[in-house]
Amino acid sequence: MNHLKYPEWQKPYEQALLEVDREKLKQKLLKAESAIFLRLQQLVNSSDGHAERQAIDDALSGIRVLKTQQLDYPDWKSQ
Repeated sequence: MNHLKYPEWQKPYEQALLEVDREKLKQKLLKAESAIFLRLQQLVNSSDGHAERQAIDDALSGIRVLKTQQLDYPDWKSQ
């Protein structure tokens, strides 16, 4: 059963969320970010897609948390 509403970018994002190996996590985050970026390009001229854009914003926040907490990236939003 598919529980993902937007699988083209949610699947790589979900895989990153579940990854525990730091090196693999870096690669999976890159894949997730790339998939999100491509989807945002597709949505740029779309008048609908508000719910998906909100889901993408949430995913990007999750990616930022993973990067700061698991990969020791600086948290530029808190500065």
